[in-house]
Amino acid sequence: MTKPVHFGTDGVRGVANEGMLSPERVLALGRALGRLARRDGAVGPVALAEDPRRSSPMIAAGLAAGLASEGTEVLDLGVLPTPGLAVLLEGFGASLGAMVSASHNPMRDNGIKVLLADGGKLADDDELWLEAELDRPPASPAPTGAGVGDVRRIDDAVDRYVDRLAARFEGLSLAGMKIVVDAANGATSEAAPRILERLGAEVVLRFASPDGLNINDGCGAVHPEAMARDVVAEGADVGVAFDGDGDRLMLASSDGSVQDGDRVLYVCGRERLAAGALKDGVLVGTVMSNFGLELAMRELGGRLHRTPVGDRHVAAALREHGWGLGGEPSGHVIFGAEHGYVGDGLYSALSVLAVIARSGSPMHELSRDLRTVPQVLLNVPVREKPPLDRQPALAARIEAAEAALAGEGRVLVRYSGTENLLRVMVEGTDDALVRSEAEAIADVVRGTLGADAPAPS
Repeated sequence: MTKPVHFGTDGVRGVANEGMLSPERVLALGRALGRLARRDGAVGPVALAEDPRRSSPMIAAGLAAGLASEGTEVLDLGVLPTPGLAVLLEGFGASLGAMVSASHNPMRDNGIKVLLADGGKLADDDELWLEAELDRPPASPAPTGAGVGDVRRIDDAVDRYVDRLAARFEGLSLAGMKIVVDAANGATSEAAPRILERLGAEVVLRFASPDGLNINDGCGAVHPEAMARDVVAEGADVGVAFDGDGDRLMLASSDGSVQDGDRVLYVCGRERLAAGALKDGVLVGTVMSNFGLELAMRELGGRLHRTPVGDRHVAAALREHGWGLGGEPSGHVIFGAEHGYVGDGLYSALSVLAVIARSGSPMHELSRDLRTVPQVLLNVPVREKPPLDRQPALAARIEAAEAALAGEGRVLVRYSGTENLLRVMVEGTDDALVRSEAEAIADVVRGTLGADAPAPS
């Protein structure tokens, strides 16, 4: 199947003011989005939101201009977490949403995530359709006068998002709980402390002063170490760290231990499984979820279903089977139909905090029975990327490694999507065995596909 060229696993991403994120190409994408919004007969507006990096207003303005030039009404929601945009689209009667953000990436990067009216991500076919429209000339005759799309500012988008979260967690009291919040100088800088204080928590706020340049800079979900130190220094009950656009969550427990997405899934999934509220006893993870989560779910009488990397794949599995909870170790967690299949760092944080409040136990005790196993990840440079199922020597070595692990581990071998690398991951309960098997597989790759290996005759 043909894959989109400009759209990756989470929309368009790159250096702001270059390539697809140059003003000219953003304008063209805005026009294409206007056509997509009306392609199937929809007449609703397109809602735009952004994170607070310096380049976001420039890109949002280009999208708005392209949309308006196609006669599409634009709602400018300002700075708002990506999940906030996703869950508000229906209330605005929007045909599409577009989020200007590079998520956890450094400030110089930016991106555009396009959301469907239900908050879901575009399918590959829609992305291919948009790419085909990029170089099509503007509408002729161009809309003029009242035919030009209106651009309206929505000033209360954060209020609406916080109200929605509060309504979903009605009855939850965080009184007496002290929480360190690391907002990554990003889009949750306003929403996160507001919802937590509204529910009664004492908030110690960190990295919540965005200046356009400091987003994700040594802070947030990608760098949770500072948050973990602050939890101990402040004598806090827990810490929560978000990424730049608010769809990821990492926690720190009161003992200073960092708690990743696998542990969030385990703690929330175990409670739901015990209550009979986890359909089929299934948690959805990805191929990168630690094997320890798989073992822990087996011990509880449940199971882990794996998808390819990417929250869109997790959401697709949840929708297809009606399952209720899934996510990634990086902190993307999705609470199924109850939250519109939207990965939301704040919703995830409130869900975990609710478990902590109900149990009276700290996070590190709640996740204690999830014992992560040793994992080795090796990136092997390759000269090209032939199909792996046509590499008999590699297949034989992988089979031997799986036999050696004897059901107490697993092997994952896949190409990088952006570089000439083959990623070799082995994990299991025996650290020495995991390391030796990973190196053995990597040696076969170096000898057959490696950048310095002789080309096949």
